[in-house]
Amino acid sequence: MSFQFPIRVYWEDTDAGGIVFYANYLKFFERARTEWLRAAGVEQHQLREDTGLMFVVAATSLRYAAPAKLDDLLTITVDPEPAGRASLVVRQRALRGDTLLCEGEIRIGCVRAGDLKPQRLPDTVVAAITSA
Repeated sequence: MSFQFPIRVYWEDTDAGGIVFYANYLKFFERARTEWLRAAGVEQHQLREDTGLMFVVAATSLRYAAPAKLDDLLTITVDPEPAGRASLVVRQRALRGDTLLCEGEIRIGCVRAGDLKPQRLPDTVVAAITSA
């Protein structure tokens, strides 16, 4: 089952035509991934403090299906795929009710905060996100 996070569309999210600006879906997806990790017991600031590791977005691919508009209540889903050694792929969707608005695939890498070198995902993080 997908992790789901509600987001309301505000003025700041829209363009001059009252439609959600295309890049804002990446912001919505980021917020949902952060809350998914938090729900799984992974606090990103604590991870960095305790291990010196952090997550970075390595790649994105989005497909837009329908527009979201001012005041729409969206549901953003998070569906992780099995984790690799230093990265994972998360499939995400933005929905208004049952209507698909945007879907994407986001590759997240684990790096050392000091030099941004790829690092193996900690076992505790892998366990937390695979059981969430």
